Amino acid sequence: MSSTRRTAVVTGVLFLVTEVAAIAGLVLYGPVLHDAGYVLGPGSDARVFLGALCEFVLALAVIGTGVALYPVVKRQNEGAALGYVCGRLLEAAVILVGVISVLSVVTLRRNSAAAPGADAPSLVTAADTLVAVHDWTFLFGPNFVLGANTLVLAALMYRSRLVPRPLAVLGLAGGALICASATAVLFGLYEQVSDAGTLAALPVFAWEVGLAAWLLAKGFTGPAQLPEPNTVERWEASPEKAGGHNLAPR
Repeated sequence: MSSTRRTAVVTGVLFLVTEVAAIAGLVLYGPVLHDAGYVLGPGSDARVFLGALCEFVLALAVIGTGVALYPVVKRQNEGAALGYVCGRLLEAAVILVGVISVLSVVTLRRNSAAAPGADAPSLVTAADTLVAVHDWTFLFGPNFVLGANTLVLAALMYRSRLVPRPLAVLGLAGGALICASATAVLFGLYEQVSDAGTLAALPVFAWEVGLAAWLLAKGFTGPAQLPEPNTVERWEASPEKAGGHNLAPR
């Protein structure tokens, strides 16, 4: 298996991991995010910890996609490729802020259980504040930043034809749509977790799953097939094909 094919497989797997981990984390966080009295009740701490672990895996996989793709897409546009890596790092950082805010609710619940008679309204207010922090990170990380990252990667894929252009167009449409949806949520037109928000997220979901499936099944394809890297062995065997002395390894 060539290095380019291995990169395609690794990237495809990482994209699938991001989808599974994101959905699992959101489902497991349910008691904290939707029950205002969680901080005062018995709680489901193990479930929340598992959700946090899923989101941690999500953050690692998000970074992994950027790192794995960089050697490939930098040959198309190095500046955009570097921007994609930085965008994925930012997305992961925002996700982790949300994880910490949710885990802080668990700490509050445990502290309140260990100190009977604590001010219940204050605890609920503090927990609601931490949940609000998570909600905002959920808006800016997996929506605004994800949308921008999707636009950059889909544009690179469209220009290079490393994947079929209809798939790249789906990414361009999905990135633009989720950014528009996040803006609508920001200004209160509808809730993020709603029918409208879910519909707006579907194209990005389809893009990432479709990209993962294509990379796993076919790898990078199209007329913009990646050149072989310039190595000492390749130059010594055929300087003309490797580009002569100007491109000789240093």
